[in-house]
Amino acid sequence: MEYSKSLTSPAATNRLRVAQGLVLLFHVTGFIGLAFSKDPDFYLRFTPLTLGLTALLLLGFQPGRGAGFWSFCLSVAVLGIVAEFVGVNTGRVFGHYTYGATLGAKLLDAPPFVGVPPLIGLNWLVLTYVCGNLARYLPLPELPRTLLAALLMVGFDLCLEPVAGRYDFWHWTANIIPLQNFRDWFIFACLLQMLFNRARFTKFNPLVPLVYLTQLLFFFLLGTVQ
Repeated sequence: MEYSKSLTSPAATNRLRVAQGLVLLFHVTGFIGLAFSKDPDFYLRFTPLTLGLTALLLLGFQPGRGAGFWSFCLSVAVLGIVAEFVGVNTGRVFGHYTYGATLGAKLLDAPPFVGVPPLIGLNWLVLTYVCGNLARYLPLPELPRTLLAALLMVGFDLCLEPVAGRYDFWHWTANIIPLQNFRDWFIFACLLQMLFNRARFTKFNPLVPLVYLTQLLFFFLLGTVQ
């Protein structure tokens, strides 16, 4: 009850508006730079910063950041990195692909291994958290809510994949995105959403809808620009 009241206070409303403005600023600036600038590499170098700042803004609106919340964050980030490491080194998860330079430095990036940027763990965390919260806007039982959130995650990936290679996020063998990727994304997303549903922390964040919509439109619109 106290948290609900705090959301409607003038100070909280102002903080939310500022955060929403920053999220929009990050993504609108990035979109214009990548889509229309003669030097998109200049804007790509800020990708880790944009993801990190977006995560911090989301964190700022998460109530009760206790042990349950931090355990969830660590678990999802580590699982994301492990899944990607298995993927790039074996092709058995998601398919055959390698990471480019946009997401920053890579872990274990030396023979006989293929490296994975730690930032991808943060990306999995943000997406799991955002989609899990979005699914709770509907009064659904746990299983349908898990499936819905996983579909939201796959929907995001559908918009991201067509531009990932163009902007050096990652590259698929022969530049073909396999159906295996989307199948494994859905399976892995369901697992992460089960963790989200079982984790003990408040599942509400007023910044979540804008973050998801902004990021979805960001990649969708980039995909329409030749």
